[in-house]
Amino acid sequence: MSFTPENLARAQSVIAQYPDAHSAILPLAHIAQDQDGWLTTEAMAEIADLVGTTPADVQGVCSFYTMYKRRPCGKLVVSVCTNVTCLVVGGPEILEHLNDRYAADDDVFVEEVECLAACGNAPAMQVNYEYHEHLVPEMAAAIVDDYKSGVLQPRGVSGGLK
Repeated sequence: MSFTPENLARAQSVIAQYPDAHSAILPLAHIAQDQDGWLTTEAMAEIADLVGTTPADVQGVCSFYTMYKRRPCGKLVVSVCTNVTCLVVGGPEILEHLNDRYAADDDVFVEEVECLAACGNAPAMQVNYEYHEHLVPEMAAAIVDDYKSGVLQPRGVSGGLK
């Protein structure tokens, strides 16, 4: 991975906004992920060079956050909450249903997440970080199908997925 000339200029502009270049790791990770669809090892090394740290430091920062995907994922990132409230009202069943339904679909990346902070409307999921709540498995699949067909438009991982 190498930043495109446009994204390298964006990255340098972002770095200039911070008194400590290390603070730019997260926004640079967003730029890299938007460019390639996921955060590659090479991207983390390039970010490290740009901010004057090590690739391990960048990976340590980025691995803490679930919004950074460290393997290729589809155009649709479906995040299903299975934390306590969602666990009690059907989150795991939704996760299992979606995993089964989209297991062979390269355009859909289903992941389990700890908490979407939507306990009052559980069970909840996000599709490319857009909330969908009060779900049952069939409803969750219908929502994903609406994104796949274009009825609903995803914004993309961190603002624009490839």
